[in-house]
Amino acid sequence: MPNNNRRDVSPNSGDGWKVTRPGAKTPTAKAPTQSGAEKIAKKQVSDAGGGQVYIRTPKGVIRDADTVKPGNESPKRDTRH
Repeated sequence: MPNNNRRDVSPNSGDGWKVTRPGAKTPTAKAPTQSGAEKIAKKQVSDAGGGQVYIRTPKGVIRDADTVKPGNESPKRDTRH
């Protein structure tokens, strides 16, 4: 069963960036820039009650991750943003 509190942001085969849910075959949203796709993903996760947003490389490797409140984020300060 897919996790509704997680979104992946990844390149969309030469046409901007896409936001997907785990297990979904089609993107939930598309954006021309990575930052635009991140904002959309964070809004979707926030609306679902909080969770994780993962930024992926073109090869699918997780490059960065953000917790969207009220998710359970570590008290350690995020120094990447």
